Amino acid sequence: MRLARIPVAAALVLLGLILQVSVFGRLQLPGATPDILLLIVVGLAMVYGPTGGCLVGFAGGLLADLAPPSDHAIGRYALVLCLMGYAAGLLRPEHGRQRSVSSALMVVGAAAIASTLLYAMVGALVGDTAARHVGLGGLVISALLYDLLLAPFVVPLVMLLGRRFGRDPVAASDDDQSGPGLGTLARYRTTREVSAGPSYKKRRIPGFARRP
Repeated sequence: MRLARIPVAAALVLLGLILQVSVFGRLQLPGATPDILLLIVVGLAMVYGPTGGCLVGFAGGLLADLAPPSDHAIGRYALVLCLMGYAAGLLRPEHGRQRSVSSALMVVGAAAIASTLLYAMVGALVGDTAARHVGLGGLVISALLYDLLLAPFVVPLVMLLGRRFGRDPVAASDDDQSGPGLGTLARYRTTREVSAGPSYKKRRIPGFARRP
């Protein structure tokens, strides 16, 4: 992951975590809670790729595990968002530009379903049975509905910010050339090009005249 992408990713993750804890976590909605942090991770992963999405997802999930009022095992949500970021990064469009809104919504929908199921599975392994009392089917449907409603407002904006403010200046200057290494190769050919004519003349030895 490029160093230039860390500040914008950190700012978006912190903003999403604040909104998740202070706004969406306080809404008394039936079923699951709208997961804006998941949408931010998916949006950045579709710009940064699988490695960047994995790192952003792990960092954001770990912060969510540590932020109050967290009542689950530390590392549980970090594992879920890490895997979701990696999977969404594998579906990154060319040059990080999503051409179709429907394809982005499909990625968000798949991430919402997979993250809810994976979170419940990891919770069952560590002894958390809250999903059984609420109902896993209701959690999946409500999570899918809430995330799809928020996705058109969050994901395109996150991808735009990730492309605009996460560009590496060194990599951007390399992209302006016609191809990797072509500028150096052209300079080498210019300086090493063999001249068409002879580059030196024969010297006559003094004292010796050419015989007729």
